[in-house]
Amino acid sequence: MTSPTRPSLDDPALAIPVDRAGVFEPIPMARTERQQEFYSLRDGEMLINLGPQHPSTHGVLRIVLKISGEQVVDLDPVIGYLHRGVEKLCENADYHQAICYTDPLEYLASLFCEWSPVMAFEKLLDVQVPRRAEYIRVLAGELNRVASHTLYVGFFALDLGGITPVLWSYLERDEIVEILAALTGAKLLFNYFRIGGVNGDLNHEFMSRLGDWMSHASRQVEAGTALLNENEILVRRARGIGTLDRDTAMRMAVTGPNLRASGVPWDIRRAHPYSVYPELEFDVPTRSEGDCLARYLLRVDEIKQSLRIIDQCLHQMPDGPIMAKLPRLVRPRPGRAWAAIEGPRGLYGTYAISDGTDQPFRMRIHDPSFVHLQLLSLLVPGNLIADTMAINASLDPVMGGVDR
Repeated sequence: MTSPTRPSLDDPALAIPVDRAGVFEPIPMARTERQQEFYSLRDGEMLINLGPQHPSTHGVLRIVLKISGEQVVDLDPVIGYLHRGVEKLCENADYHQAICYTDPLEYLASLFCEWSPVMAFEKLLDVQVPRRAEYIRVLAGELNRVASHTLYVGFFALDLGGITPVLWSYLERDEIVEILAALTGAKLLFNYFRIGGVNGDLNHEFMSRLGDWMSHASRQVEAGTALLNENEILVRRARGIGTLDRDTAMRMAVTGPNLRASGVPWDIRRAHPYSVYPELEFDVPTRSEGDCLARYLLRVDEIKQSLRIIDQCLHQMPDGPIMAKLPRLVRPRPGRAWAAIEGPRGLYGTYAISDGTDQPFRMRIHDPSFVHLQLLSLLVPGNLIADTMAINASLDPVMGGVDR
């Protein structure tokens, strides 16, 4: 006896066995008006999956494209492939332990994941951080920003078909993480910032490696960017693609380099100064074009400004303690605090509520990559399938924080 069949929702002429329909069915059951609109196909349209295996999605983002020929008509970014419930884990740990849970979120720049919750906890505790510790935080953070932006440049070229730039980027990035490893003991998930300071002072190996790297860092930046800026294929594929205008960027709550590439000179280090940034001289670079090329060039400009900040930190850092005096188990007074920092991808913030115990009552994390993914549905439609890679890469999403 043959098993009953039913027509496919994707192609009614195709009969699918009922007992295996869930395996082959490409279209999920529409539960909202948006899904009904997206998954209803007109003549000549079809759906394709981009990811989560494709390199442009960094392995953990699935994008469903509705296409007509080579042109993208609509798209649906599907998240949740890296979910770990980090915020709830932090609420079930004490304030010191919660810091290590935030490291894997924006894993290419994990020092910034620690910086925001540490500042929120310090506000709850009313802790004064020693000035030397603040300088060390800025020094380490800007090194991490350079490492993150350097990888961005390589991945941006890789998603557009270039192999050599990403190899160069990894060489530069590996040198920076070796420097940070000498300071923190880790190369990826640093777990270095502490409530009231940092976990360890500068040491000889760190200063030696940093000095060697600073002696040629500017030349490496110029050499790496020249490889891309003089490549006609990359420039023409990125120029004028995925243009984000100033008003739309502000309306969609875009922050960081993606906002400044659209002409808005808003940087938390200047708009809402924290740590010792008010004592340092640096520019806030902007671009007016708002396209993929502008977002790439802006991050190159930011690398140069980070090198300026690192040099000033080394010359202005005072002597003194690196930790405030705190008990091992801290119990902040009941209250709430918000802290935000300027991460490599934009505003990274933490909202913490204390109920007087040794564990956060509530902890919520604002991740810029989550906010920026909504731009895909605005920037991609009307472009070609190949342009989807350029637009997605130019936004620089890191999925750890998206799926927190």
